[in-house]
Amino acid sequence: MRSSTFADYSILLALWLMMFAASSQTMIMTPLMPIVQEQFEVPPEYLGTLVSAYAVTLGICALITGPLSDAVGRRRILMIGTGAMCGTLFLHSFVTDYLSLLLVRAVSGMAAGVLSGVAPAYIGDHFPSERRGWANGVVMTAIAFGQIVGIPGGTILADRFDFAAAFMSFSIPMALSFVLVCTLARQPVVARARLTSIGSTVKRYASMFTTPATAAAIGAYSTMFMGIAFYVIYLVVWIKETFGVTGGDVASLFVISGIASVIVGPWAGRLSDRIGRKAMIVGACLGLFVLMALTTIIMTEFWIAYPLFFTIMVLVSARMGPFQALLSEIVPAEQRGSLMSLSIATGQLAMGVCSALAGIVYIELGYVFSSIIGGTGMLAMGYLIWRYIPETRRAAMR
Repeated sequence: MRSSTFADYSILLALWLMMFAASSQTMIMTPLMPIVQEQFEVPPEYLGTLVSAYAVTLGICALITGPLSDAVGRRRILMIGTGAMCGTLFLHSFVTDYLSLLLVRAVSGMAAGVLSGVAPAYIGDHFPSERRGWANGVVMTAIAFGQIVGIPGGTILADRFDFAAAFMSFSIPMALSFVLVCTLARQPVVARARLTSIGSTVKRYASMFTTPATAAAIGAYSTMFMGIAFYVIYLVVWIKETFGVTGGDVASLFVISGIASVIVGPWAGRLSDRIGRKAMIVGACLGLFVLMALTTIIMTEFWIAYPLFFTIMVLVSARMGPFQALLSEIVPAEQRGSLMSLSIATGQLAMGVCSALAGIVYIELGYVFSSIIGGTGMLAMGYLIWRYIPETRRAAMR
């Protein structure tokens, strides 16, 4: 196994900063929902549409840029995506009402769609199989750091100034990522796809839906995002309505759960490099199903949220790095961007639909049903991976 080089750490830093800013500006919508609802007088059942608009445009753009990254290289797509996301984050300062916020979130989704599958695809190009779990785990800690620093910091800025201040702050690490990609990142030497027509791209996507392993990967992303939509979007709203907690209390939950991700993420990725991906992913999905589905039963007092969400994020982190590594290995390099983008695109489209439905479920049936549906999504994800996707790492070790 070769040792890490300056180039390895340079690209990991660029991807880490990108992931931190991109994930933080996505996750911040959950704690900002009550602020947005009050500031713009948005009916609660409409709050989910802010996530829907973002998810749908992300999915559409991801479908386009995935094959492009296979043909022109990941570095160019990284440059375009980080630059575009920087600009869209600034657009939040011009929001004046619900409709303008809906439009800006849709534009932000377009920029995120450019970036969606390129990070794990770049890691798959640059790092050998025996180090991809570790590399994905390191980059995924950026999401955790967003929970520890980005979300609480953004929430405080939104409380003190307005909601747009949070998004403006995330433009700084995104700009740094753009600079690093432009100056230090190199295009890995891998086979590239030839894009001859729109029809050939459509055929490539169609073949992924008919191949069991890739179809399962796409389905796994869709069920995962379905679960996230129903569980997360109205989580803070339910917590505040049930326990009457403050924004600071909610921010502290993100800190605690983020610490769990920082601790577990790299370790889980490194372990999956040694023992394989599937067992860790499926086991984590089973644990998430139980804890998410039983959230309203377990969480009878607010303090219980701390160990509950800490455990949930341990399981999420144990799953995510190995899952990204697994998907990057089931297709050749010239199809890696297409698969990652198609998986994320269909997942985001599912999240867009489910985010709108989540508002109806929450208002009509209550959060108990939201959490059960969310947990069921994780169970379905685990089943698809267990049943249809081969264990690539063990195959590579033989």
